[in-house]
Amino acid sequence: MNSKAIVFFGRSGCGKGTQAKLLAEVLKSKGREVIYIETGSTFRELSSQDTLLGRNVAEIIKNGLLIPVFLPIWIWTQIITDKFFGTQDMILDGVCRRKEEAVALDSAFDFYKIEKPSIVLMNVSKDWSYTRMMERKRADDTDEKIKNRLEWYERDVLPSIEYFRTKAGYNFVEINGEQTVENVHKDIIKGLNL
Repeated sequence: MNSKAIVFFGRSGCGKGTQAKLLAEVLKSKGREVIYIETGSTFRELSSQDTLLGRNVAEIIKNGLLIPVFLPIWIWTQIITDKFFGTQDMILDGVCRRKEEAVALDSAFDFYKIEKPSIVLMNVSKDWSYTRMMERKRADDTDEKIKNRLEWYERDVLPSIEYFRTKAGYNFVEINGEQTVENVHKDIIKGLNL
């Protein structure tokens, strides 16, 4: 059985986590084992620990800053090396927020011989994203921090997306994320041929 790898991209608040979980359920219903890698929740967990790492991550999150590039690579690398045995599918959400991460993830896919990884880009406008983040009322969703995340997307995430869009050997699925959860899900399933 060939392992699938699906990487979700989109502005904050576009529903990547919801769609990643729905996709995991579809894959599991087909008898596939799934590793779900979501770096944001891992950072929030780390920030509650009374360690140097935890305190530094907490300060970065509190100030609405961007996590240093080595940390997300360390997190998803550790999960993949510990849990991936070549038989599971991988769903990645919240990775490759910078081009350096995209290059590292691409090399991991090569190393593990993952054929034709899929990139799912959920397109939503800045205004749509801003509204959704304000509605979810998460502690780190303040006006200033949301605006910072939207700026990071333009400056840092878009180059990662372009890296994968122009890289041979990837299945690039671009969908309208400003639809109902059900319609977005249907478009993802169709784009992935599941």
